[in-house]
Amino acid sequence: MTELGRLEDLPQEYRDALTKLNLVPLWPSLRGVMPANKPRPHTVPTMWKYADIKPLLLQAGELTPIEKAERRVLVLANPGHTLEKMQASPAMYLGMQLLLPGEWAASHRHTPNAIRMIVEGEGAYTTVEGEKCYMSRGDLILTPTGLWHEHGHDGKDPVVWLDVLDLPLAYYLEVSYHNEGVKQEHVEASKEPFYSTGGVVPSPMFERSKQQYPMYRYPWTLVRQTLEKMAALQAPDEMASVTYVNPETGDDAENILGYYALMLRPGQTLQLPVRSPSIVFHVIEGSCEIDIEGVPYQMGLADTTCAPGYTPITLKNHSSQPSFLFMTDETPLHRKLGVFENRTKRSKKET
Repeated sequence: MTELGRLEDLPQEYRDALTKLNLVPLWPSLRGVMPANKPRPHTVPTMWKYADIKPLLLQAGELTPIEKAERRVLVLANPGHTLEKMQASPAMYLGMQLLLPGEWAASHRHTPNAIRMIVEGEGAYTTVEGEKCYMSRGDLILTPTGLWHEHGHDGKDPVVWLDVLDLPLAYYLEVSYHNEGVKQEHVEASKEPFYSTGGVVPSPMFERSKQQYPMYRYPWTLVRQTLEKMAALQAPDEMASVTYVNPETGDDAENILGYYALMLRPGQTLQLPVRSPSIVFHVIEGSCEIDIEGVPYQMGLADTTCAPGYTPITLKNHSSQPSFLFMTDETPLHRKLGVFENRTKRSKKET
């Protein structure tokens, strides 16, 4: 590889003249911004244990009333990006949010896309554009860009969910902002039952619903059943995995980040393909080991791990019970940009 000139090789007088005109020579930094063969990600493998997060989140509920927080969240920040940037990967923000009984998180809308993966608790709900979406563990709830949403809690115990937003991307593009709103009236019945059976959509509605996002809540009970049926029909070494999609178009559920669920059979090992996007794993049920470039991380219930792109990842279920994972990544964004890569074919085995 050609050795490029260094900034120090240039006379100081010349460098000063460039600086005065807001100019920068490319060649001393070219290998840094465009390295050979593979990117050099800032994202580093990071695991957040829910057992460590929960006490601090509950303490935040004691220290800060919802009126002073608007959204009471502890951000899962990747140290490779520095904690101040509050991002898990180049395009993903993660946060654990707490809502206590009787609380209401005010209505707002914002430019970043967001989803809620419910971690624990019952009795809370998210209202999206007037549609009341009740929350149960493992449910996925969309709050896409520009849509009004708020959170309420009619139950008796704290409710916690994992927020995933494409906030880092919106912030970098300088398009991130929010609007405050008033409490929504529950004017729309849920459309969720219309799409609860795969392969069919309601005929009277299928002029397209004129909504970019016709379904906001994806119940975990139905997703889990689908994964179990897939696993029962597949060969023991196959991957039982589903993608959350728009039920009318088959496109990704949201347009920047991808969302998936995976079932690991007891004793199963899965070597995932080496792909370009960063990926986040969250345990809905059970436990597993995630090996990222040869470093193992033991994940228990509600633990979350982020892995950088272009990285070998192996999942192992050492338990006698199945493990269910929620995953999110930047695949839709990479595909839109034309930079998506899948560098290896997946190999699978049982241990």
